[in-house]
Amino acid sequence: MQTSFTRRHALGLLTIAGALSVTAPVHAVDSGAQARTFVHDFGNKLVAIVNNDISLSQKKQQIEPLLDRNVDVDAIGRYCIGRYWRVATPEQQTHYLQLFHQVLVNAITDKIGDYRGVSFTVGQAAPSGEDIAVSTVINRPGQPPANTEWVISSSSGTPKVVDVVGEGASLRLTQRQDYSSYIARNGGNVDALLRALTKQLANHH
Repeated sequence: MQTSFTRRHALGLLTIAGALSVTAPVHAVDSGAQARTFVHDFGNKLVAIVNNDISLSQKKQQIEPLLDRNVDVDAIGRYCIGRYWRVATPEQQTHYLQLFHQVLVNAITDKIGDYRGVSFTVGQAAPSGEDIAVSTVINRPGQPPANTEWVISSSSGTPKVVDVVGEGASLRLTQRQDYSSYIARNGGNVDALLRALTKQLANHH
């Protein structure tokens, strides 16, 4: 089972790290201009985190509380488990979201690594269902520019990241297919996914 986030989405997770550092405005994102401003602000914070000369563990310490404030981790987690969220017990739901939170943090910090000299530019904003998608280009030394789209939701009352699309593929949709197929192969047993995620975190270095 590929319980870790796919390689092509790791860059998107790195991008989310920038979102973690922004202080969300008190108003909801109700226009493309506001969404672009939100992405611009947390993108600048991303550059500060990634380019900072601190250890990976220190970056992780900075990421975790910011993740809670600026990325709708629970909503992404519920989406990723798909229809099995409704059949999971309250205890399984709570345990799953705790595991998913840590998997997300690890994926972000693993991708950040020792990058220096990262920059980004903000492109256009466009409606994406009830949300707004903002395009960006991420530049990393020695690698081609990466086109990444951020999906921003205001359903909670403040802007939050709910998906990242890299190379045309949605992070949350890809992970949903992965998790759901794994549970289905294990007789619809949500505990099977919880065990796999627990093992993944235990093996993480």
